[in-house]
Amino acid sequence: MTSVAVEARRPRRSAPAKSLAFVRRHLLTLWSVLFFGYLVLPIAVVAVFSFNAPKGRFNFQWEHFTFSNWTHWNAIPGIQSAVQLSLEIAVIASILATALGTLMALALVRYGFRGRGTTNFVVFLPLSTPEIVLGASLLTLFLNFSTPLGFKTILIAHVMFCVSFAVVTVKARLVGFDRHLEEAAMDLGANEWTTFQKVTLPLIAPAILAALLLCFAISIDDFVVTYFVAGSRVTFPIFVWGAARVATPPQINVIGIAFFVIAVTAMLGNVFVQNYRAKQA
Repeated sequence: MTSVAVEARRPRRSAPAKSLAFVRRHLLTLWSVLFFGYLVLPIAVVAVFSFNAPKGRFNFQWEHFTFSNWTHWNAIPGIQSAVQLSLEIAVIASILATALGTLMALALVRYGFRGRGTTNFVVFLPLSTPEIVLGASLLTLFLNFSTPLGFKTILIAHVMFCVSFAVVTVKARLVGFDRHLEEAAMDLGANEWTTFQKVTLPLIAPAILAALLLCFAISIDDFVVTYFVAGSRVTFPIFVWGAARVATPPQINVIGIAFFVIAVTAMLGNVFVQNYRAKQA
């Protein structure tokens, strides 16, 4: 029997059946595209309106295209100092939180000690506690100790809630870490510090960098906790909240997109470095 005869005997599918089969094959792809578009759409709107020149105080309606918002990003009084304060807090807090979180993750994964379960529970508390509760509790703590609110209290608060994210990130890498590599290094004559420096640290470096970027993003974006402990200091999120009641200048969009581009570039760079090292290995 020829192939032509076999094809002739097969029932031809109708157009609705073909359409349904096509949808079934590409449903997951279509859903992924729609979901990704849903996430990216607000960012795209912010980026587009960073080039808008509104006639009034509110940047809600498109007027015409301009680059002046980017060239004069600090034209709004107070915005430059707010950005500088947010960057200072985010850099210092992310470095301190990542360092502490890495050491805590090493201790929790590799050592058994009394109170280990309690420590794990306490580490996860800031992740599950509402920010308004954290902010109010920290404010109460600082007031009870008569600590002046300002740069120091903001930094303490940011380190406190960023440590948990750093511990979780580095701990996930250490759980699957091959301890035989360290044992082999020590069998070849390396001491504990050399083994950590030459073997352990390079292997967990991607997780440490990821924790650092995550802490930076969380710190620079925080509003609720910062509002409670900032006192008279104004970070960029607090500046945006205060400005939104009377105006929404396009410079706010410019700063937001700049932060977004920096964060995405750093994350993509981290992924590129990891892939490059994997290929070299």
